Amino acid sequence: MRDFRKSTVREYFESIVIAVILALFIRTFVVQAFKIPTGSMEENLLIGDHLLVNKFVFGPGASALERTLLPIGIVRRHDVVVFKYPEEPDRDFIKRVIGLPGETVQVRDKKVYINGQALDEPYAHYLQPAAIPSEFREVTSFDVKDRYGPVTVPANQYFVMGDNRDNSQDSRYWGFLPRDYIKGRALVIYWSYEAGAEDYRSEGVGSTLKGLGSVFVHFFTRTRWDRMSHQIR
Repeated sequence: MRDFRKSTVREYFESIVIAVILALFIRTFVVQAFKIPTGSMEENLLIGDHLLVNKFVFGPGASALERTLLPIGIVRRHDVVVFKYPEEPDRDFIKRVIGLPGETVQVRDKKVYINGQALDEPYAHYLQPAAIPSEFREVTSFDVKDRYGPVTVPANQYFVMGDNRDNSQDSRYWGFLPRDYIKGRALVIYWSYEAGAEDYRSEGVGSTLKGLGSVFVHFFTRTRWDRMSHQIR
C-alpha cells in the first residue's frame, strides 16, 4: 500500500510539473495574451479588448535545424501584429502591416499609396475627413496624418499603421519596424470589457485593486459579449 501511495503521489507531481512546463512553453513560444490599451486600432479593436496573439507563426528559430523544421511565417500586408515598440522595446504595440520591404509608401490627403497605387483599406477609420485635395489649395503646414513620404521600406523592415489614422503613433512618427521586433499576429478576441470612468481616476496598487473590484461587480453588464471569439482581420 505504501508503494502504491508513493507511486500515486509521484504521478500527480509529474503531471503537475509537465502541466507547468507546457504552460510556460505555450506562454513563451506559442500564444500571448494582449490587452488593447488605446484607441489607435478603432473601430476594429476597442479599448478593453483582450486578444490572443499567435507567437509561433513569426517566432525566429535559434538554429538552422529549427528554421528548417519550423519555418518562420511570412509577414503579409494587412496582418495585425504585436511587436516591441522600437523606441521602448519593453513596451508592446499593436498595428497593421501596410508597407513591405522594398515598397514605396506615401500618404496623400490621408490616402495610402503603395508604389504609386492607392491601397484599398476598408478597415481604416478617420476622426476627421481629408482636406480639400492639395491641387486646389496651398500647403501651409505639414501633418503626417494627411501627407507623408514617399519613403522606401528597407530590407527586413515594415511600415505599420493604426486603423484609427488620426489617433495612432505609428511608422509615420517613429519610422520602420524591424522584422526581429515582431512578436506575433493577433488572432482572436477572447474577452472584451468596457471599463467605466472610475477605472481611470487613480493610479498605483490601489487603482489596480479597485479595477479588479470593478470587473467583479460589472463583469456581466460591461462585458461586450458580441465581441467574444471575434477573429481579427
